[in-house]
Order: sequence, then structure tokens, then C-alpha cells
Amino acid sequence: MRQLLARRSVIATAALGLALATAPAVAEAAPQPNTNAAVKVNLTVQGPNGVLFKGKIKTKGHDVTTTTGGTHKCDGTNGGANPSKVPTPTAALDDAARLNYFSWDGTWYASFDDFSVDTIKNVSGGGSAYWSIAVNGTPTPVGGCQFKLNAGDQVSFTWTSF
Repeated sequence: MRQLLARRSVIATAALGLALATAPAVAEAAPQPNTNAAVKVNLTVQGPNGVLFKGKIKTKGHDVTTTTGGTHKCDGTNGGANPSKVPTPTAALDDAARLNYFSWDGTWYASFDDFSVDTIKNVSGGGSAYWSIAVNGTPTPVGGCQFKLNAGDQVSFTWTSF
């Protein structure tokens, strides 16, 4: 009888240990900082004949609307580039245009989950030119709605011919 009780006790302990070892851990999630807090960046738009805009812009990721592309998110989560919303170069361009009363337009490419900037202040890319995006002097490796900006970044949209 004692052997039977001992065996049951061992089996129960092993079953409990196995259940605890395979159960998902439940932990309280740490609060996440606001990754989409507005940041101030320096934005320059350089056209083929000189500077079209230069100034400090306070921006964060947000929906962007263009005549050609329609309304789409432009908050860094595009294409899965960032796990949460962040400020982006195209959002900064959009904020600068809205606050300083100039136009820009872009085509939306669903396959890239991003805009291609086509025109800024009536200066078009297309054909043999395009608007390149750089942050701190380095071309962005992803689209303008995917790249995360930090406070103080130097953002540039430059008309580039090829």
C-alpha cells in the first residue's frame, strides 16, 4: 500500500512539474514609452535650382494624404519596419508643407506600403529625375514612411537626376 501511495505521489509531482514547465509564463507587461512622440528635425528640400524649403519641423508619424496617392498611414509601421508608430521623413515633409503652405504629391505603392514622392513645390521628378530621401547625409535604406526619425536629425529631400 505504501508503495502504491509513493508511486502516486511521484506521478502527481511529475505531472505537476510538467504542467508548470510547459505553461506559458504570465508576466505583467512593462509600460512602453511613447515611440511616436513628436520630434524636432531639420528639413531641407533641395530642388534642381536651389533650396525650396529649409527649416525646423516638429513631426510624428501620422496619416498622409496626397492628390495622387490618397490617404495612407505614414507612421513607421509601414511594411513592418517598426513595431510601433514613430516619426518619419515623409510625415515631416507633409507637416512642413501643411505649415508652410506649399504642395507636394506622391504615388502610393501598396507593394512597398509607402509613397514615392513625385512633386514638391511644383518641381517634379519622373522621367530622368526623382526625389531622394536622406537622413543625416545617408540615403534611407527604406521608404520615407518606414524610416524612424530621432530628435535633431537632418532630413533632406533632394531632386536627383540620373
